[in-house]
Amino acid sequence: MSAPRHEPRARGRLAALLAPPLLWLVLAYLGSLAVLLLSAFWTTDPFTSDVVHTWTTDNFRDILTTPVYRTVALRTLGIAVAVTLLDALLALPMAFFMARVAAGRLRRALLVAVLTPLWAGYLVKAYAWRVMLGEHGIVNAALAPLGLHGPGYGTGAVVLVLAYLWLPYMILPVHAALERLPAHQLEASADLGAGTLRTLRSVVAPAVRPALLAGSVFTFSLSLGDYLTVQIVGGRTQLLGNVIASQVTLDLPLAAALSAVPVALVVCYLAAVRRAGALDSL
Repeated sequence: MSAPRHEPRARGRLAALLAPPLLWLVLAYLGSLAVLLLSAFWTTDPFTSDVVHTWTTDNFRDILTTPVYRTVALRTLGIAVAVTLLDALLALPMAFFMARVAAGRLRRALLVAVLTPLWAGYLVKAYAWRVMLGEHGIVNAALAPLGLHGPGYGTGAVVLVLAYLWLPYMILPVHAALERLPAHQLEASADLGAGTLRTLRSVVAPAVRPALLAGSVFTFSLSLGDYLTVQIVGGRTQLLGNVIASQVTLDLPLAAALSAVPVALVVCYLAAVRRAGALDSL
């Protein structure tokens, strides 16, 4: 009978424990997004470039009606989708081998190999790819005997480097999902006469689908907001991040309006994958 008397006290301690991080989340994260959205409705003085706190929707109208902004937004969305699909295609066989085929030391070694790049600096990895993709880099040297040439610097290089950078974020949730897949389900599928493709389609695919969607949240959102990789290996390619960075000192309200585009795309994507239960796998 004493448990109910202790329940309010436990709830009070829990509220006191959660209050600081929740307050930080509301003020620092959600608050900054609110200020960003608010500043997108301001304008700038054409002579001094100072921000003028005058309510207007001209920035959003410019984004919707200016062809170059639409082109950059569609290119950014296409690259984010391409990176996500490429990572999914690479992560599935790698994670399956790590979780269901490799054993003992080999499994641990492969897991370490996947995690190790996360400890390296972002710029170090990006510039390493710039060297490899150069005219006299290792990529062209390896393809030269086959009469082929590497992608060089451009959109293809951006997709390749971003896929490399975010691949661990796709492998890890898929690997975890495959590890949780009971072995008796695979054995039962084989006992019932299902072949490899049927087992993959009917048993493995439903188990890893939420994990793939969870991993895609990282690969999609990180690719959507990236702008350093395209500066390093993108050549003349422009993405939303580059346009936003170039507008920050010239037209801050326009940069804020452009920043709302990837935020809106990520929110829509999160709403779409939430129905599949992918957010429970994050």
